[in-house]
Amino acid sequence: MILKLDDPKLMSDAVAVVSEIVTEVRIKLLAEGMSIVAVDPANVAMVIFKLPKESFVEYVAGNSVWGVNLADLKKILKRAGAVASVVIEEEEGKLKISIFDKVKRTFRLSLIEVSGDDKDIPALNFGARVEMDSEGFSKAIEDANVVADSCSFVLRDKVFSVEGSGNLNSAKAEFSGEHLEMFGGGKSKYSLEYLMKFIKASKISGNVVVNFSDDYPLKLDFPGERMGIGFVLAPRVEND
Repeated sequence: MILKLDDPKLMSDAVAVVSEIVTEVRIKLLAEGMSIVAVDPANVAMVIFKLPKESFVEYVAGNSVWGVNLADLKKILKRAGAVASVVIEEEEGKLKISIFDKVKRTFRLSLIEVSGDDKDIPALNFGARVEMDSEGFSKAIEDANVVADSCSFVLRDKVFSVEGSGNLNSAKAEFSGEHLEMFGGGKSKYSLEYLMKFIKASKISGNVVVNFSDDYPLKLDFPGERMGIGFVLAPRVEND
């Protein structure tokens, strides 16, 4: 069993984003590539990460599962430079991670048992869909975070808005025009604590796909050229 990456930043960036949501995961090594599907401890958010086998220089997996601490894996992958290659092998209950740069460096990371059942990606039907540039979306989330702890996504009359409102202050970003692809309509509110973590995936993809409905879970997808990260987030429903 061996994985080789000539662009370790791909995996390093993804692990950094996923580790914002969960600390311990099962990494599945499937025939089509590497996959992580995990839910945060509060059972509010799900993260979905896929790194297809075509992104690897060498990929010999054999339908294995690695339980890992992402904080530890992130620290190791960050040690790889921009022009380094990384080889990951399983040896005696550990991951042997070799970084080939000017000097060959080797780390051994213990595999762990990750509690809980495997998670399935929920089947959701959305009434609103927006595809836009991830930078603009991220700035709108950051603006809302200045004034509130949650924000509403609203799609009405071909205008998509991100609205945050606190006790005294508010922020609103509106998007429309030919630079967006929009479908349907809806309005729902979501936690900015989670959204601020999700938008870190904008470093992976220049686009984001936003799916939601009235008071319904949100699904964000950041499709990269060689991998993808997605998130599902429960709505924040407040009683009047």
